Amino acid sequence: VAIGAKKGMAFDVEIETEKIHFQVIDTITLYLNPKSQQEYYDYILSLNPRRVIFNPGTENPEFYTILNENNIQFEVACTLVLLATNQY
Repeated sequence: VAIGAKKGMAFDVEIETEKIHFQVIDTITLYLNPKSQQEYYDYILSLNPRRVIFNPGTENPEFYTILNENNIQFEVACTLVLLATNQY
């Protein structure tokens, strides 16, 4: 699933603009700058993902602390590189 500020398509995945509560989310991968992430903190926590990936430019020590406090793993990495190298 994809959540974003504007509706659209990412390949064959529709980008939703509403913060829909999805069930069983394993990984959230962020492409938002730290300031824009703030409005998603509670939403992301409510999804209770196993981990959050911070792509280049999205590094956010404040959010790392929040995730740690909620026992959610995080990784600073490029999702596309992780996928391409079978490290996802």
